[in-house]
Amino acid sequence: MDKRASSAFGSNAVLAGVLLFLLGAFMFSLNDAMGKWLVASFSVGQILVIRSFGAFFILGPMIARQPVSALYKVERMPLQVLRVLFATGDLALFYAAVAYLPLADVMTFYMAGPIYVAALSHFLLGERIGWRRWLAVLIGFVGVVIALRPSSEMLAWPSVFGLIGSLSFALTLVLNRWLRATTDATLVTWQTIAGLIAGIFLSIGHWSPFNTGELLALLLLGVVACIAHLLITRSLKLAPASVLAPLQYTLLVWAVILGWLFFGDLPDAQTWIGAGIIVIAGLFIFHRGNLKQDVEPVVPTDSSHG
Repeated sequence: MDKRASSAFGSNAVLAGVLLFLLGAFMFSLNDAMGKWLVASFSVGQILVIRSFGAFFILGPMIARQPVSALYKVERMPLQVLRVLFATGDLALFYAAVAYLPLADVMTFYMAGPIYVAALSHFLLGERIGWRRWLAVLIGFVGVVIALRPSSEMLAWPSVFGLIGSLSFALTLVLNRWLRATTDATLVTWQTIAGLIAGIFLSIGHWSPFNTGELLALLLLGVVACIAHLLITRSLKLAPASVLAPLQYTLLVWAVILGWLFFGDLPDAQTWIGAGIIVIAGLFIFHRGNLKQDVEPVVPTDSSHG
């Protein structure tokens, strides 16, 4: 394959990764809105348990298509364990935060994620981050600060849950990129099993009765979340984490829209200003990442996985 064909192939892979990430972000936002609605009636642990069973409606056929050994013969086992821990922490902490805070507020905490990802991708994945993208991601963080209005309330437990959860999410993204040789089904299966185990422990003494409609909603939550995880996992095999991470700013946009539609929460002017700065900075970082990919194309992994 000559240099021009290789460059085109790499650019197409990056574009596919971006589109999958954007769709996955929307599915995550839908999952978040559903989770906020359900956490008002059920404990975090109960939600984790039932949503995990729902996820296997999607994972089951995928697992059946690959050899059983694919689930336990995996690369870099210590990193696999770390990824599962961070993914589970992100999940539990998000629900703990969104139980007390508006959806858009929690998502704003998560907008600090690209800062973590950019730094970790630079030092751990060897992805070069130019000064322009560093500057843009810092400007994006200024937008986060504007939207959050720093105060003593930021130190309350729901806010702490949101901040730590965003760090866990960022670390999961970086490890997804590092473990891109592992099949999508295997990655998502183990984090689903971990969520189930964590949910069993957290639901002890906190289990509420539910009707058929509520059970279907809890199972649907798992289906939506599983599809979102698969889309994000696949996208990170096609494009660098430092390019995709800023696109999670779209989560804030969807959080505002869904928060208004389902809960009547509408951000004030200061939040809108902060969100605008975040989105503009994120789009610039994506643009710079695309320019880099034109010079240094990504070599995609086997697309037959998942």
